[in-house]
Amino acid sequence: MSTLTNLRKRYISDPAFEMFKKVLPPLSDTEREAMEAGSVWWDGELFSGNPNWNTLLTYPQPKLSAEEQSFIDNQLQTLLDMLDDYQIVQEEKDLPPEVWEYIRKEKFFSLIIGKEYGGLNFSAHANSTIVSRIATKSLSTAVTIMVPNSLGPGELLTHYGTQDQKDYWLPRLASGKDIPCFALTGPEAGSDAGGIPDKGVVCYGDYQGEEVLGIRLSWNKRYITLAPVATVLGLAFKLHDPEGLIGGKKDLGITCALIPADHPGVEIGERHDPLNLAFMNGPTRGEDVFIPMDWVIGGQDYVGRGWRMLVECLSAGRGISLPALGTAVGHLTSRTTGAYAYVRKQFGTSIGNFEGVAQAMGRIGGFTYMLEAARTLTTTSLDMHEKPGIVTAIAKYHMTEMARTILNDSMDIHAGRAIQLGPMNYIGHHYFGMPVAITVEGANILTRNLMIFGQGATRCHPYVLSEMEAAANPDSKHGAEDFDKLLAKHISFAVGNVAKSMLNAFTGSRLNRAPVTGETAVYYKQLSRVSRALAVAADFAMLTLGGELKRREMISARLGDILSHLYLASAVLKRYEDEGRQQQDLPMVHYSLQYCLHKCGVAFDEVLANFPQKAVGRLLRVMLFPFGIRYAAPSDTLSVKIAELLMTPGVHRERLTHLCYVGDSEDDPVGLMDRAFEAMYGVKDIERKLAKAAKAGDIPRKASLAEKLEQALEKGIITAAELEKLQHAEQLRQRAIQVDHFAPADFKKSSLQPGKAA
Repeated sequence: MSTLTNLRKRYISDPAFEMFKKVLPPLSDTEREAMEAGSVWWDGELFSGNPNWNTLLTYPQPKLSAEEQSFIDNQLQTLLDMLDDYQIVQEEKDLPPEVWEYIRKEKFFSLIIGKEYGGLNFSAHANSTIVSRIATKSLSTAVTIMVPNSLGPGELLTHYGTQDQKDYWLPRLASGKDIPCFALTGPEAGSDAGGIPDKGVVCYGDYQGEEVLGIRLSWNKRYITLAPVATVLGLAFKLHDPEGLIGGKKDLGITCALIPADHPGVEIGERHDPLNLAFMNGPTRGEDVFIPMDWVIGGQDYVGRGWRMLVECLSAGRGISLPALGTAVGHLTSRTTGAYAYVRKQFGTSIGNFEGVAQAMGRIGGFTYMLEAARTLTTTSLDMHEKPGIVTAIAKYHMTEMARTILNDSMDIHAGRAIQLGPMNYIGHHYFGMPVAITVEGANILTRNLMIFGQGATRCHPYVLSEMEAAANPDSKHGAEDFDKLLAKHISFAVGNVAKSMLNAFTGSRLNRAPVTGETAVYYKQLSRVSRALAVAADFAMLTLGGELKRREMISARLGDILSHLYLASAVLKRYEDEGRQQQDLPMVHYSLQYCLHKCGVAFDEVLANFPQKAVGRLLRVMLFPFGIRYAAPSDTLSVKIAELLMTPGVHRERLTHLCYVGDSEDDPVGLMDRAFEAMYGVKDIERKLAKAAKAGDIPRKASLAEKLEQALEKGIITAAELEKLQHAEQLRQRAIQVDHFAPADFKKSSLQPGKAA
């Protein structure tokens, strides 16, 4: 060993090793499993301080196979045409029997099950596309379909089931003969899954007349989607072996089992009322229910491995289903709000021409572009067989929050048109439904404050997780040696990032490289700067706060916001390149990227201003942003341009809203709004003639439209054909802006009666 290495160990590594062990945040078994589960993907590049943008751009472009496209064009389109969301939610509070039958028959519940078991085996991208399309028409139907295709028995069996379990259950799930649910959440354990009170005890018991090794279970679960109609129940519980029947360890940890719903002792069938939506959701309970050991998913070998199984499989729910709901809101609101803002008039002009409305429309269009970009990049990771827990947590949190924001914007613009429920209202049920997406698969507050950076800082950092493992090594000598090597690399990494961050500050990031030329090149350079600054800030936070960082949730959340917006900006850049640099999309691209940089700047400012050690915060500000943080929010000009694009028919509008269902039937509310919009846009030149004639005094300004048209025709200002075209457009417009009304007798007391609390 060289003299230099000896000196480093004696004066740097060994003292740091001892300090690191002291400040090392204590990890519970569930936290450790969550930390080690899954994989690091593009999030690791962003955390490195030196993201390789060529790596991003060479990821596969998301595409549907011929089989997937055929399913979307045929089976999915047929299902969409069958759905009447008002009937589902307000009248039946359930999907009609023919819809349930069609979903089963056409295998909508088996999108992820292998073909060898009768499933469709579709890609994550296809799964997401199907759920998004359905969600633009009916959130209740989308939730019903997405649950068996995300976290649930189908996915757990596919990845971890024994061959006998797969052979028996997967064909039944694929055919729709069995409907699954998965019970994880209970009254005392939601995001704190490690606190599950539901208990199983290894014992012998009677099953089908024989004494077999098994588990005696007691559980009380709630919020379980599909539980009221499920025929098979997936269950997570803590397993104990007090008599040592399957080994020397008494507390075996979280375990997952699959139980037929008609098994003696299983209580299932009641319903919750999730914000008046109509998807099946309810509690399940059991007291001293005996099950054989081979009902554990994966068999006895997977006893105690349930939490790792769940964490790895959460990628489907967090990365596919919930982001799909958020994206659906973007497509729906962009298409309908743009149309409504054009056809709805106040003070003689379309309301979209008012700057206040345009500002909200800019946000709707910009966020929708970003939502679709994040959806496709996230499903790309899953189709590359990655299990990126941090990326999917980012997608779940930010995509549902963006959807909530633009849904509120759309409600504001539609005003009274949005708050009167009825068959004509195409966004009211989505307004009720977004809090559901925000709450499930980890409540958003905890996802942001504890997961994204709390786990990401350790999981994505090039060295920290390895350093933690070295410090935890029971062989202190080898642990210290490993730690010394890692620390040397970590110091070099940190010093390099500090130096390059300061260089970026003094050169305005001009020396950073971009993989492309043109209008987006500057964003690659600025995002590289932000990535370096995040790496420096994260190192300082972990060094100075140690285990305390785990409890400094507001600091952790803001650092997570920086990582998240780096990811969202990456998704926008990738989409823009994948789609051939569509020039008409540039206003949305600029809006999205400027928004992300601005949010990174705000998060940095708040981190540095609130850093617990004020001196460290001031030092970081001097090193990273000596001339201030100058990432401005998107300009008003961009908002106006996006508003104009949303109110202009064309391929750009179709591309932005291609997932939105637009029905051909005369009564379809989105189709009606679309037809009114196109008709009104088609008579804009005629309207200009009338406005010009009114200004000149040739026709009265304040007369009714019918009077204006009559005089304009008499004076030859418009032709008979133009009169007919304008009258047709006006009829469509008047019908499209109407709201539903009902006779007093139509309002009946809800048939739902409260049951016992769960």
